[in-house]
Amino acid sequence: MARSQIIAIGASAGGVTALRAIVAALPGNFPAPILIVLHVGAYRSELPGLLNTAGSLPAKHAEDGEAVLPGHIYIAPPDRHMVVADGLLRLSRGPKENCARPAIDPLFRSVAEHYGPDAVGVILTGNLNDGALGLFAIKERGGVAIGQDPSDAAYPEMPRSAAEHVALDYCVALAELPERLTKLVDQIEERDGAMSEASPQREGQESKIGYVETFARPLTVTCPDCGGALKKFHVGSIVKFGCHIGHNYTAEAMATAQFQEMEKVMRAAVRFLNERAEFCLQMAEHGGSAENGASSEWHAASRQALDRAYKLRDLVQQDWLTPETTRRYAVDPDGRDQARFLG
Repeated sequence: MARSQIIAIGASAGGVTALRAIVAALPGNFPAPILIVLHVGAYRSELPGLLNTAGSLPAKHAEDGEAVLPGHIYIAPPDRHMVVADGLLRLSRGPKENCARPAIDPLFRSVAEHYGPDAVGVILTGNLNDGALGLFAIKERGGVAIGQDPSDAAYPEMPRSAAEHVALDYCVALAELPERLTKLVDQIEERDGAMSEASPQREGQESKIGYVETFARPLTVTCPDCGGALKKFHVGSIVKFGCHIGHNYTAEAMATAQFQEMEKVMRAAVRFLNERAEFCLQMAEHGGSAENGASSEWHAASRQALDRAYKLRDLVQQDWLTPETTRRYAVDPDGRDQARFLG
């Protein structure tokens, strides 16, 4: 087996205790970087400090764009997905996965893609099944898949799901994990079972994980009136869209109604940002010279919200391409009823 170059660990409920136990038993000269996702949501996390006091390896919240160094522990900060690409850590407030941000699957997918057979994925205690898909990706690329023994986990659902859906290389009790990880990075060791021949990135295959996030094509277009899924029909040469509630649009009317709803939502976002700026300003004034620099933080948050409100307002007010208007098509004032051609 190839020498493992990175360890990715995912945990949820009960994870703090489990992670401290692992870190406490790892040697100070542990040669591989360790990347950790713990489901903390947007709440403040003290995990780096807790791990620093538990063991000898330096632990910190990851910073966007920093290099991944051997013998260091990097933790996904609150409300940020953490991925690795080309030896660098990337953070984002991308969409939640499995109702979580940070989530385990994005990290595991990126580790699988960029490290291939030199990756080790570990699923610890937790509820539901975040991490199972990511661990499958690591295994598929030839990496090592490890799950905590569900009977040993404080919350067994996550490791149990991993064991059900991934052909684990090791399913071990928490107390055995540090020694197992140390052996994987220190020794050339035969893996249990046949492993696929995989490279970190197949020739001619572009990376799917990176700093710039792209949108997948939506499964459907939704009704501007009620949000229901729209089905497309062809009536002669006319293209029509209708939802199961009964709202119907010709293509041109649909385009106009959709644009109006989009503009409405964006202007609502401008309003919310402006209101956040005002709220934060009021909190700053209320705090006065409060300790811990709370007043200055509220002022900074107010300025940030106002700056983004202006940027979004400018974006809304820019000219937009509206091909539907080139056919001189008109809609009723509310933009939702059937429309008619003007000529």
